[in-house]
Amino acid sequence: MTLRLRIYVLMIAFIGVGGLSERVGAQSDNLVGMLASQLNVSEKQASGGAGSLLNYAKGEMSPADWGVVSEALPDVTSLVGAAPSGGSGVLGSSSSLLSGASSGLGGAANVAGAFTDLGMSPEMVNQFVPVILEYAQSAGNEQVMQLLQSAFTAL
Repeated sequence: MTLRLRIYVLMIAFIGVGGLSERVGAQSDNLVGMLASQLNVSEKQASGGAGSLLNYAKGEMSPADWGVVSEALPDVTSLVGAAPSGGSGVLGSSSSLLSGASSGLGGAANVAGAFTDLGMSPEMVNQFVPVILEYAQSAGNEQVMQLLQSAFTAL
């Protein structure tokens, strides 16, 4: 091979590897990927758990604050849709006896029930929250992370 041909082949190889690493990086940088890999849960559990927590946060925030979060992190809207509808676990069913809103103790019970429905213990909520906050800060900004952190304080 001539030197020019070798350089050409190497350039194509680097371009191909670079494109591949960008696609892999984009997949692992998303919230579901972070949760699944860091907490050793399935993608269904990661998306459902994140969705239930984000739905809870949405209920704790003003519409303007939720707008800031959903604009900075567009995938949160689809994750809210991935949340299990109502917890059928003991904690989830008891939430109807509490406040019907998604805030306060009733909302926390709904989140715990959703985690139970997904085959995770309610204690996993405490492991999901820091990962979600880390993602919010890295993919969004400090303000987005603080808005979510404030919403999660009642959990």
